[in-house]
Amino acid sequence: MRNQFICLALVLCTLHSACGLYFHISETERKCFIEEVPDETTVIVNYKVELYDPRSNGFMPSSPGIGMHVEVRDSDDKVILSRVYSSQGRMSFTSHTPGEHVICMYSNSTAWFNGAQLRVHLDIQVGEHAIDYANVAQKEKLTELQLRIRQLLDQVEQITKEQNYQRYREERFRHTSESTNSRVLWWSLAQTVVLVCMGFWQMRHLKSFFEAKKLV
Repeated sequence: MRNQFICLALVLCTLHSACGLYFHISETERKCFIEEVPDETTVIVNYKVELYDPRSNGFMPSSPGIGMHVEVRDSDDKVILSRVYSSQGRMSFTSHTPGEHVICMYSNSTAWFNGAQLRVHLDIQVGEHAIDYANVAQKEKLTELQLRIRQLLDQVEQITKEQNYQRYREERFRHTSESTNSRVLWWSLAQTVVLVCMGFWQMRHLKSFFEAKKLV
């Protein structure tokens, strides 16, 4: 059962290793995306910004003055990338710790738009999906068979990283569960001790009260 769960998780991670989407953002809005990335894995983000045109009631290519500020934080909430890019571009970073990486984007200026809306096309590629194999084959002069072997080796390496990441998540979850159970146990013991002490104090108080009233 455990192996089936790991295999299913690997398949899902592989399916989500490359995703393309677009979203709308205002001049004061900040959009963040969470990507689970194993350690020592390359992530490439392609984006394009379009500006809403009320005359055509559609989105047009933005002017050169419009850009996006991109900030990437790792699972330890450490900033690993923070800079301003143009209205269309490509950025990349390499993870050094496994876990959730937060990618946040927002416009670099509010003076250009006058409340207009932006559409941002975003494509996130993780692992071997971030490798341009056509460029690799041309640069290293690989044959089709050699290129295919290279792709398979990269896929095996990525699967190994995903397996290690799933083990890391499982260990972290088990540690959290054990820590929670331990805290619940100690809290229950503390409550029991407090109740026993309160009961003992109430018995002594009642005994003193009855003795003072000469009822016992």
